Amino acid sequence: MISEKEFLARFPQSISHWLGYRENAPKPPPKYLVHLWSFIAAFCGLSVVQAIFNYSSYFIERGVPGIIASYGASAVLVYGAIESPLAQPRALIGGHFLSALVGICVTKLFSLIPNEEKFNSLRWVAASLSSAVAVVVMQVTETTHPPAGATALLPAVDEAVWALSWYYLPVVLLLSTMILAVALIMNNIQRRYPVFWISPPAAKPVLPQASNLKS
Repeated sequence: MISEKEFLARFPQSISHWLGYRENAPKPPPKYLVHLWSFIAAFCGLSVVQAIFNYSSYFIERGVPGIIASYGASAVLVYGAIESPLAQPRALIGGHFLSALVGICVTKLFSLIPNEEKFNSLRWVAASLSSAVAVVVMQVTETTHPPAGATALLPAVDEAVWALSWYYLPVVLLLSTMILAVALIMNNIQRRYPVFWISPPAAKPVLPQASNLKS
């Protein structure tokens, strides 16, 4: 079976570079460059998504918030800790989407309570249960992305998000995609992102040292 690296290597370098492919592992950039590009990338990424949702009449008419708050935390990982397994595309997109799905499903189950006052009084339970279930779902699917824990609880605690109902899912998917698109551009100018798309590269076997062989 072809590996992820071998697959990306088939693309022209002008494309594969922006998908995180490097023939050899790059040297770590100086810290000042890491800090500079983390700032620029986070500013650009969050500005792009807020511009889309704050100024598009399509989303304004549907009551979509300017930004889902949990993506501020995602920016820390995707733009500032780009080598972390928690910041890779599978975790970013899968973690947020699955958590949003869990949050909507759990809160809708609680909303079946006939008494609306009783439902509102139990929203804190729905929020806690949503995040707890989302943690396990992300563990099982290997999509753990810590900011997505907030994505799961928002339908229960945020009226604007709750009003979106199932439309919350495509909104989250679009947000994750835009955050990722900016990351692929900004993080690959002088750094490398992602380290992997689906699965981390297999660890190379450690060969015994010559001294150990002699003994």
